[in-house]
Amino acid sequence: MTEFYFQEVSGCLAPTAGEGGLSEPAYRDCLAATAASLDRLRAAHGDGSLPLLRLPERRDDLGELRKTAERYRRQFRDVIVLGTGGSSLGGRALHGLVPSGAGDGSGGPRLHFLENIDPLTYGTLADALLSPSRAETTGIISISKSGSTAETMLQTALVVDRLRDAVGKERVRDHLVVITESRQSPLAVLADRFGVRRIDHDPDVGGRFAVLSAVGLLPAIIAGLDAELIRKGAEWALAPVLAGSDPEAVPPAVGAAVAVGLARRRGVSASVMMPYCDRLSLFSRWYGQLWAESLGKDGRGTAPIAALGAVDQHSQLQLYLDGPADKMYTLILTGCQGLGDPVADDLAAIEGLSYLKGKTLGDLMDAEGRATAATLIRRERPTRILQLDRVDEGVAGALMMHFMLETIIAADLLAVNAFDQPAVEDGKRLARQLLVEEI
Repeated sequence: MTEFYFQEVSGCLAPTAGEGGLSEPAYRDCLAATAASLDRLRAAHGDGSLPLLRLPERRDDLGELRKTAERYRRQFRDVIVLGTGGSSLGGRALHGLVPSGAGDGSGGPRLHFLENIDPLTYGTLADALLSPSRAETTGIISISKSGSTAETMLQTALVVDRLRDAVGKERVRDHLVVITESRQSPLAVLADRFGVRRIDHDPDVGGRFAVLSAVGLLPAIIAGLDAELIRKGAEWALAPVLAGSDPEAVPPAVGAAVAVGLARRRGVSASVMMPYCDRLSLFSRWYGQLWAESLGKDGRGTAPIAALGAVDQHSQLQLYLDGPADKMYTLILTGCQGLGDPVADDLAAIEGLSYLKGKTLGDLMDAEGRATAATLIRRERPTRILQLDRVDEGVAGALMMHFMLETIIAADLLAVNAFDQPAVEDGKRLARQLLVEEI
């Protein structure tokens, strides 16, 4: 079977990482403890109690998603995706692949992910795309698992109001699709009022784990990406778990053991994700929510930090190399060597540039990624490397399933529930109370 990525964790272990690394006995103890979690995951896949584990193998739902996506691609020049957190980050991360040449390249509509509720951002986008002269070629996807997310509901209400003014009440349904649980909710009521199609969001798949469902795949298909390949990559990453492989042969178990072991034994309190690839920059943000909201409970967890190579070598690397030794680093290196145009001989002859003679941007990116990894390890900063031969839909699906599994296994090791977010709910209730009091 195609290899989608290769994980190297020796840079997180002693003696390679010196005092900053995890000792072999500590690593082995933590890795052995993942076996119980792997057993639970296999059982949950077998009995269907954790539906996100069944998504990689599914194909029956893709036909309907493709029909909706093809209509959007034919009908619209622009598509606005309304949603926040897990309802947006996964789709945005997949959409980030498009500049790589992934997808069919046929030039579908422009996608705009409206995550935040900044009124200026909303107003600027709405004025541009929902005016009477532009609304005809603008489609909307509204995503909220519960159907009551305040930010998404307000966005959707405002957009519907604009749409009915611009295209007429009866045609709102031609421009809007909602993804939500199949139960009564404010979003469901709004959709039904205007005859808008509802796509079911599985109530047992949390938003931050929903990227392989319609939540992430509908925007991806509209962008021209191959949804089946995304799921095939996820299936590959899940396969060692379902096969009953020993923990050391299950990359997500290895990653969880290293991350939790470093937190316990080396005081690591932050996890830096640093892909050397623009197309994966939004992947780091998706990972940030997944890791933070799943593990940050009862005083446990580590803080995710998104970085981007090689840009952040010039902004964050000084801290990473010479600041507090409290971070684990994950560098994603891609097979970019040789990509791009070579520097012409006469330009490389300029004093100080001879080392660039015949070299490409890909050569420099590759060298800087490998150099950063080696420098971090030499400074005893625990560093994991994920090596990719390419960046496409299959690789993205594999990485996403890897980190969903790694997060679930890490939560088990930390004895926290990966699937809730109780502290966040307090803030939501208070915000609603403040709005009611001001009426």
